Amino acid sequence: MPVPPVLLWRPRPVQQRIFDAVLATAVALVCLLAAAESPAAGPREPAWLTLIASLALGAPLAARRRLPLSVAAVVLLATASCLATGLIPDYAFPAPALAVGVALYSVGAAAPGRRGLATLVTGAGLVAAATLVAGDSADGPGRVEVAFVVLVLGACWLLGWTLRERRAHAARAAAQATTQAVTEERLRIAREIHDIVGHSLTVIAVKSAIGSHVAAQRPAEAGAALDVIAATSRSALTELRRAVSVLRTEPDFAPTPTLADLRQLADRAEEAGVAVRLDVRGDCDVPEGVALAAVRIVQESLTNVVKHAGPTSCRIDVVGSPGELSVEVTNDGVPGRRPAADGAGLTGMRERVALHAGALTVGPRDHGGFRVRATLPYERPT
Repeated sequence: MPVPPVLLWRPRPVQQRIFDAVLATAVALVCLLAAAESPAAGPREPAWLTLIASLALGAPLAARRRLPLSVAAVVLLATASCLATGLIPDYAFPAPALAVGVALYSVGAAAPGRRGLATLVTGAGLVAAATLVAGDSADGPGRVEVAFVVLVLGACWLLGWTLRERRAHAARAAAQATTQAVTEERLRIAREIHDIVGHSLTVIAVKSAIGSHVAAQRPAEAGAALDVIAATSRSALTELRRAVSVLRTEPDFAPTPTLADLRQLADRAEEAGVAVRLDVRGDCDVPEGVALAAVRIVQESLTNVVKHAGPTSCRIDVVGSPGELSVEVTNDGVPGRRPAADGAGLTGMRERVALHAGALTVGPRDHGGFRVRATLPYERPT
């Protein structure tokens, strides 16, 4: 259940000090008026004693946030003394009850553990006893009135305790949400970096091996391999900058890949020795996230073809239909060669498909080769 914002609002330190000073002054004035009431019988106390009593009840509340237990102890003792001695008449009890209620609320809101509960029990018992002593007459307060006093003090403490627990729960929930968001963002960036670097480095590694092998006998072919390596390196650098742009605010990076970039991936794989046939058809006006997932799935699939299948043929079919995009990458492969199971690339593909509540099928074909098929459902905004 959501926490009302008013319960979680925390004023700034300056605002807290000003509020507590005003509160302490107001409570002291109320208690001064209560102590100045003429007693029903007996002599009237000196004015200086009335002033001291009101200050003892109200002034400590200015430090209630920093020293809640100490403030509560002082206010409770002052209240019990004023009630027991008749300095504050029993009919004026709401004034010291206000001071005690604020003090116990502060204890409940700031003092966790048994100390806060012990302060409540001790203070309520002390004030109840003082109330009974002050009302030791025929028309004095009875058990019902004393029980009501204890109930009010307990309610003040319970209100503070409830607020503290709600704030702690909200803080834990916020911390968990932050941790989950950070983890998901790290996984997303890891997938992006793996897809970008893995594909490009695989092409570079293959062409480097070819260039090194034919450098002496066929220099022209070695030069062509170096050209591919240079072009692939530049493309990888551009994509890395685009991936890093999610952590920055500068708008000078390339846009997010779209289905139109599949042709570039196919050309790069062909430069590495794979004959690629690309077929994009249907309704391919899909959301940006779906298009990015499709591009990365094709990119990782081509990386695996270049890395594991060697020189072969590959077919990429991207079919768009209302509410769904289908991606299938198949290759003829070489018997006995297949991608390693549950590698980082396949895990990344599964995560991307799962983000869109789609389905992913990865495995060898009946007549040789390998197939990757993914369906990515989506909803168009209304």
